[in-house]
Amino acid sequence: MIGSNPLTNETLPAKPHVHGDGEHIHPHVHSEESQRRIINRLSRIEGHIRGIKNMVQESRPCPDVLVQVAAVRGALDRVARIILDEHLTECIGRAAKEGNIEVEIEELKAALDRFLP
Repeated sequence: MIGSNPLTNETLPAKPHVHGDGEHIHPHVHSEESQRRIINRLSRIEGHIRGIKNMVQESRPCPDVLVQVAAVRGALDRVARIILDEHLTECIGRAAKEGNIEVEIEELKAALDRFLP
């Protein structure tokens, strides 16, 4: 994903993440549009979390804070869904064409084991 240099605040280019089993290594690259969409969503979530922090600092009622926490959870779930959809379409699709889908599926299973409660 696209990052930024914290010292200059300039946007850095996307760096491909390479993954595989040692024999079948391939870059993990998202389109610029996809990266922009995900980064924008995460930035909104980041702002929402700061808002929740302010609510706690202001001693706002707990039910109000919990409603906002639930909203952030939902927003994070939507980001995860976008990432998963792209992974299934791009990475799993590519692995199927290349004939090494087993590696990609094992990586996905491991990620889902950590992601799902």
